[in-house]
Amino acid sequence: MTPTGALLHDEERSWHSRTLSAKAARPCRGPETTTDPEMLDDRKSAILRAVVQQYIETAQPVGSGHVVQSTGIGVSAATVRNEMTVLERDGYLMQPHTSAGRIPTEKGYRYFVDTLGDPGELDAHRMVQVSQYFDHAHGELEETLKRASQLLSRMTATTAVVVGEADEVAQVRSVQLVELASTTWMVVAVLSSGAVLKRTIERPRGVDPDVAARAGAVLSQHSVGRTPSDLGGAPITGDPAVDLLVAEAVGAIAAASGDDGHQFFLEGASHIASAFEASETLREVLVILEQQLVVVSLLRDVLQRGLTVAIGSETGMEPLAECAVVVAPITVAGQHAGTIGVLGPTRMNYRETLAAVATVSNRLSSMLTDG
Repeated sequence: MTPTGALLHDEERSWHSRTLSAKAARPCRGPETTTDPEMLDDRKSAILRAVVQQYIETAQPVGSGHVVQSTGIGVSAATVRNEMTVLERDGYLMQPHTSAGRIPTEKGYRYFVDTLGDPGELDAHRMVQVSQYFDHAHGELEETLKRASQLLSRMTATTAVVVGEADEVAQVRSVQLVELASTTWMVVAVLSSGAVLKRTIERPRGVDPDVAARAGAVLSQHSVGRTPSDLGGAPITGDPAVDLLVAEAVGAIAAASGDDGHQFFLEGASHIASAFEASETLREVLVILEQQLVVVSLLRDVLQRGLTVAIGSETGMEPLAECAVVVAPITVAGQHAGTIGVLGPTRMNYRETLAAVATVSNRLSSMLTDG
């Protein structure tokens, strides 16, 4: 994970830590009207999309001349200027200063995203990156999620976050007792989130293989389909040797689950630094990225509201007024197992970013489901 703490002086970080909770909790005021893609006629829609696309690429106000050249709209620059004036009046565009071109507002970005349609597939180069990653993605969940965040950040040039759900909300898919030595056994539990819990059990005396086999069967019957926090007391079979080993194994699973909590990986915080000219905005965004629970709550909230993209005030956090978040779930066997997302400026390349997030989400979910 790329550290962000080094980017802030200690005294600045202390001040922002004291003030962030209040600012983050205070929601931004969203647009006064709800964007409806049917509200704009074809010409205004084409002009707005052209302005947004050009501003995403250049970060410079867009004039009517460029719109005429890029859209082949078949009308004069004067007509385009008149339409841009209407779009500005209706809240889709704004003019940063007199005689300048226009730039999108939050409402304009929302219209652009809502009318994108299917973002389609990644380009050939990025598809090769994804294929190479998943062709070599083997091992434990922690390393897989970490490398997925690195991949997504590289592809999108944004800050990427991958969150594995806390073990207490994932169910046990399988559990085994593995002999390491005659007096040392390891409990290995695979969860529906794809996480693997491990904990060793030390015994003063060796365990008979028949006892271990029967204990493993009882442990599996008792654990599979339950969350680690819901295992409760171990079942009683009447065989003291079996019951003791099962009880120790159940306790080991619960203890291993309590060790981990959320699996959180963040990559590419440095990409944010180049997105904002105002140092105060940059500092506030970086402070948010340093707080895992805030970021996890943000991604969950966006998903729970049924959004794929949250723009500016839609994030519900004042310091992110100039940012956008793109999210997608990670599912394992149809169950929610985590979230991936990217955070960037509102002028991010939405089409490519949506395609990248969706592709990584789908491939990651398939890989974890297949085991």
